[in-house]
Order: sequence, then C-alpha cells, then structure tokens
Amino acid sequence: MDIKSLTALPFYVKLACVLFSLFSIGYLVIISKEILCPLIFSCLFSILLLPLASFFECKLKLPKSVASFLSVILLLASIGLIVYIIGSEISDMADDWPQFQSQLGKSVDNLQDWIATTFHINAHKQLKYVHSATTKIMASGTTVVGTTILSLSSVLLFLVFTFIYTFFFLLYRSLIMVFLESVFLAENKKLVHDIIEEVQYIIRKYIIGLMIEMAIVSTGVSLVFWILGIKYAILLGLITGIFNVIPYIGILTALIISSVITFATATIASKVILVIITVVITHLIDSNILLPVIVGSKVRINALITVLGVIIGEMIWGISGMFLSIPVIAVLKIIFDRVESLKSWGIILGDEEKKQNKLAKKFKRKVVSA
Repeated sequence: MDIKSLTALPFYVKLACVLFSLFSIGYLVIISKEILCPLIFSCLFSILLLPLASFFECKLKLPKSVASFLSVILLLASIGLIVYIIGSEISDMADDWPQFQSQLGKSVDNLQDWIATTFHINAHKQLKYVHSATTKIMASGTTVVGTTILSLSSVLLFLVFTFIYTFFFLLYRSLIMVFLESVFLAENKKLVHDIIEEVQYIIRKYIIGLMIEMAIVSTGVSLVFWILGIKYAILLGLITGIFNVIPYIGILTALIISSVITFATATIASKVILVIITVVITHLIDSNILLPVIVGSKVRINALITVLGVIIGEMIWGISGMFLSIPVIAVLKIIFDRVESLKSWGIILGDEEKKQNKLAKKFKRKVVSA
C-alpha cells in the first residue's frame, strides 16, 4: 500500500488506527515501567553528567570507564548528602511526637464539638465510627508494613539500576550516537544529529536550571522559616524546594506537609498562617521570576499541556511519571518542531502567545519606521 492510498482512506479508518496506536503505546509504556522508568532517568542523568565526564577524559586524561564511574559516584554522593540531611531532620522529629499527640487530641476534641454543633451528631456516635475505622486500619497493619517494606526495596532496586544504566550510557555514548544516526536514511542523518544535539542542550539546561531553582527555593524558605522561628526550618525548606520541581501540584503538596508539621510542633497557631503565606509568596516569586529566568529555555510548554502531562504521568508511572513528564514533553516538542509532518503537534505543545506578541511588536515597528 503506497502513500497515496493511505491518504485516501476514510477519516474513521485513520481515527481508528490512531486510537489503536495510542492505546497500544500506552499499554506498552505501563507494563514496561520497571524497565523504561530507570532508563529514562538514567538518560537524563547521563546528559547532565556528560560535560563532567568529558572534563575527566579531556583535561585529566582519564580512561572513559574511569571518567564515567567518577561522574556517577559524584552524582550519587550529592543525592546521598541530601537524603542524609532530610533523614537526620526527620529523626529529630521523633522528640516532638508527644507534643504532636497532644496537639492532635486537642484538634480532634474541637472537631468533635464542631461536628456535634453543626450536624447534630453526638460524641458517642463519632467515637464509635472512629473506633470502627481504627480497628479496620489496625487489622490491615501487617499488610501496610509489608507493602512499605516492599516499596522501600523496590525504590532501592530502582536506584541501583538507574545508576548502573547511567554509567553504561556515559561509557557507550559514542556507540549510541552512531546507532541513532545509522537507523535513519542517509539524507536524514544531519537532521537526526541536530535533534540529538538540541535535545542534549535543552535537557541539560533544564535540569541544571531546576537544580539552581531548587537550591534557591530551599535556601530562601529555610532562611525565612528560621527567622520566623518555625521548627525544622531546614527540613521544610528542602521539602518545598524538592516538591517545587513538580509544576503546580508539587508546591501544593509542600504547603500541606509544611502546614501539618508546623501545626504539630508549633506552640502558637498563627505560625501555621505564616508558613502558608511564606510558601504562597515563594511560589509567586518562583513562577514569575525564577522559573522564566533560570529554567526558561528555547522550548516553552504551555500551562495546559504541563498540567495534563503531570496528571497523565502520575496515572501511568506514579510519582516518577510526574517528575519525568516535563522533560519527555520537551523532547517531544523538539522532535515535532524539527519534523515537517509533525509541526502541528509542536504548536499545540508550545506557548506561542509570547512568540506572536513579539512578531506583532516587530510588525508595528516596521509600520512606524515606514
């Protein structure tokens, strides 16, 4: 069947083919999570570490295997330092567990009084319902513990394979580049090479920008919380900076976690309001100043696609999908913009409003000068 006969097919046949392809790809992506997820993370890490590995090879004259291994070890040490700081802060929170129980007891009493007054449900019925729910939770306690242990082991296994794949991506990067260029026809080799180079540049710039943004947000929030006298200021600052990487949803999650921890450990209830105000102001400054200046790149993705990407990523791969959604969409946009038959998809992914405004301003200047 030639191209002309394909274009002559009815619309419903084309639609059925497209839907079948999308469902097939989605199903394969979901069932291949254990393989694809660490591979994509390791691909991003290898792109980030590529300049460092090249420095070790060219400047220090180290073998490629040693340079790749040292680069991965430095990345692992950086992540381990952050995990150690967060873990030490969380372990210190155990000292405040009695205060948390007391604060929670007072809040439950106040909530019971409010429910009894508003919905006319006496305290006895409320306690009976709470006791029933607690019994069910305790009955499934063994299952919860087992699931938690299994999740921790899965996370550790995921990290091990991610760093192993990162090492191999750095070690065989030249071979992978030759393979990707040789897959396509000779007349498309230059286009493929340009796309690969642009993807590396954009992804590296994006990840480094996110790291700088994360450091600024974490430092700023920790400093403000410390000045306000909020307990565990460093922990809350790190949580805000890390969760802020996830667009829109992350900052809301960080706000809830920070408010709950402050509520459980603060002696003054007004500190919770200060925490909320601080996180909201931080989000406004980050989204309007830091994000465009630091993370902004040639690939701009509109807010609708960003939110949809985060939601779909969470549905497919959970938290990992939320982190990977934006880099994957950025790579797809680069490919769509460079391939003639896919440019319409690049338009719907991008933020063309600013570009149109710039074109309009240029046109006005030409008219005025004429």
